[in-house]
Amino acid sequence: MASQQRPTSVADTREKTYFEQQREELIGEIAANFEHVLANINKLNRSLEAVIAVGNEFSSVEALWSQFENVMAKDPEESGEKSEEQGDAPEGSRQVKTEGSE
Repeated sequence: MASQQRPTSVADTREKTYFEQQREELIGEIAANFEHVLANINKLNRSLEAVIAVGNEFSSVEALWSQFENVMAKDPEESGEKSEEQGDAPEGSRQVKTEGSE
């Protein structure tokens, strides 16, 4: 088979116009900027993954502090109930304030 040459068109032989040159430059800049944005997004993603990994390492510490907080929150209520039941002062020495008395 003989190799076929395609006919050269007028657009292939003539020089590019100023508009076409500027368009190609701008398209090249846009492509480079998109690559830069993509690289930065990937870097941000890796940083967020690292932050999440560090945060996950503290989950056991958080659970321990949460248990501590729950225990401390229960103690004042229980001890408050016990002190009311036992009384802070002997029964005969309690003074009840009425309206008008100081």
